[in-house]
Amino acid sequence: MWLREELLKSIWHAFTALDVDQRGKVSKSQLKVLSHNLCTVMKIPHDPVALEEHFKDNDEGPLSNQGYMPYLNRFILDKVCGDFDIMEFNRMCWTLCYKKNIHTKHLLISDNDAFKVWCIFNFLSEDRYPLVIVMEEIEYFLRKLTEAMGTVWSKESFAEYKQRQNSKNFLSAWELIELVGMGYFCKGLNRQILAMGINEVFNELILDVLKEGYMMKKGHVRKNWTERWFVLRPTSLSYYVCEDLEEKKGDIILDQSCCVESLPDKEGKKCLFIIKCADKSFEISASDKKKKQEWTQAIQTCIQQLRLGLLSPHREARLRRRELRQRQQVEEDDLAERMRQLQAANESKQRELEAMRMVRQQMEEQVAQKSSELEQYLQRVRELEDMYHRLEEALEDERQAKQDEEAMRKLQASLLEKEAAKRAELERIQQQQQRALSQTEAEKQELMAEQLAKERDLQAAVQQLERLQRERQGAVKQYEAVTRKLERAANKTKTWKDKVAKHEGLVRLIQPGHKEPQRITNWGPASFTDTELDLKKKLWQERKNQGAQTQ
Repeated sequence: MWLREELLKSIWHAFTALDVDQRGKVSKSQLKVLSHNLCTVMKIPHDPVALEEHFKDNDEGPLSNQGYMPYLNRFILDKVCGDFDIMEFNRMCWTLCYKKNIHTKHLLISDNDAFKVWCIFNFLSEDRYPLVIVMEEIEYFLRKLTEAMGTVWSKESFAEYKQRQNSKNFLSAWELIELVGMGYFCKGLNRQILAMGINEVFNELILDVLKEGYMMKKGHVRKNWTERWFVLRPTSLSYYVCEDLEEKKGDIILDQSCCVESLPDKEGKKCLFIIKCADKSFEISASDKKKKQEWTQAIQTCIQQLRLGLLSPHREARLRRRELRQRQQVEEDDLAERMRQLQAANESKQRELEAMRMVRQQMEEQVAQKSSELEQYLQRVRELEDMYHRLEEALEDERQAKQDEEAMRKLQASLLEKEAAKRAELERIQQQQQRALSQTEAEKQELMAEQLAKERDLQAAVQQLERLQRERQGAVKQYEAVTRKLERAANKTKTWKDKVAKHEGLVRLIQPGHKEPQRITNWGPASFTDTELDLKKKLWQERKNQGAQTQ
């Protein structure tokens, strides 16, 4: 039973050939002729009224493939039975389309061989329209063709051919016929070998010929052995008078109940086996043990396929190749989608990295700026610490100077008191003088001497006042000298304190026979006795007094 998809492919070629203007539509009159021919070939009662009735509401003129398909399915394909000649059906469709598309005169193959290639194309093409055959199926067909011609398959030639296709991954039926007919993959072979190769591939793929050859068969009535040409198909084992297949002698129908068994040699016949069917059995003799093994295994495989409900081996292989291509396509699509996602993610990551790089650059600039500011801050801190130390030194100098100033202020205060007393005495003398001058003019002469004496006293007092001022200036200078001596004394005192701190209480002299109690200092047990301590205090006091006298 032929699948509807395989019938539709041949009909599609015929429908496309009737589309003269290549608009995708065919006139109703041509469709009537096509429908009548299809019904005739497929042995279906033709109803011309049904076509008119089906399209009576369509006044748009020519019909498209989609418009013709409902009628084709309902009134023709749904009524198909399995007893029509599929080759006659394909011939009819081929006759309608081949003259319009190819000219076989310039090809190495005949019209009949081109028809067989066309049938192979329909079998191997994809189930989508317009019909094309992909490169994988082209390679599969060409491999089988070269094997049938007895030549070696060249991967390099096919790879070169695919490269010349410029990424075109499929061919139409007419391009495939031209590819085979031009002999690109069978250079050096004559037309007869090419025709025999095409015929063998055609028988295997289209006619489902799994195995063929001469064997001896035992008759059912006369029980004699006759040589016949056997042809094994998935559901039958046919036998003919000879290999031209013109005179068919019978069929051995294979089903799930059939079985094949080996028989021992008898009646002078060797390599015997028997095919047991539901109604009868068939005894067959092969030419040798190898042929017997090949035939029994091939027949057993067909019976096993029928029991599993599978199609013919080549249809199953074709379906597996398509499923494999679909899975590969899905995997490629998934891979492409993942690659797009990865590329998008990579671009996103690149953008994020670029943004992070910019942020990092900004942060580095900020860090550099902060580092510069920190360095400046640390420099200011160091300067402030230096200034603080200097300020502490200045404050210490100021405190010492204030103490010295207080002492000199007291000295100045005493000198000012003396000066004020002298000034008061001078004012008193002056007042007395004025009173004396105001008494009488007569006394003036008398008192001139006394006045002169007073003036001399006054002059002496002024001189004494100037001397006191000079003494005060000397006292100021002495105060400054005392300040400097105090600073030197402070430094010396600090030095002696350090020396005393270094030497006192750190080294203990061990003297024999010393029984006095040990002195304890702030630094621990002392290394000297009380007598030595009194002596050191006395020496230190003398040095201190000498220093004070020197100042």
